Amino acid sequence: MPSRRDFVRLTLGTSAAVALGAVAAGAQSPRPATPACGADTAPTPAQTEGPYFKRSSPERASLLEPALTGSRLVVTGLVLGTDCRPVPHALLDFWQADGSGHYDNAGQRLRGHQFTDAEGRYRLETVLPGLYPGRTRHIHVKAQAPGQRVLTTQLYFPGEIMNARDGIFDQTLVVAMADSATARFDFVLQTGGRG
Repeated sequence: MPSRRDFVRLTLGTSAAVALGAVAAGAQSPRPATPACGADTAPTPAQTEGPYFKRSSPERASLLEPALTGSRLVVTGLVLGTDCRPVPHALLDFWQADGSGHYDNAGQRLRGHQFTDAEGRYRLETVLPGLYPGRTRHIHVKAQAPGQRVLTTQLYFPGEIMNARDGIFDQTLVVAMADSATARFDFVLQTGGRG
């Protein structure tokens, strides 16, 4: 039976615990962070950019704005090299649909980039994207280690009915959900050599 300390850690510190990769004693994770890093680690798979990428997104870790539709979501994780070492100052550029499945193509709503900290950590505050016609829920990402090639990919959500119907869905790109408002994904980038 979990102690009071475990209960407080789970209910009040979920975001911090996930951001640091900690798992509270007695807690069960639905699955390990993807992709797992080890001796045979492959880089995070690339995916299509799609038609809605815009250059020059604002630098920000929170995409939340007034009157934004969608359930709040925090995505945290690490950017690692294939050697499993954290990648400090890696660029992560995110863009997505709002909770109703609409992209802002006139402005910068639900678009932004950030850099990982000295330990390769990132934290994104956003909303759960809505369903875009013909696609499952997803968040677009460009990830780049300093001086290396850009990886363009997408993040998906577990248990979505549309996952099986989406022609580019990739199970290895599914985030690990700690609860309905907190997700984790660790990116693995090819490092070494110049991009």
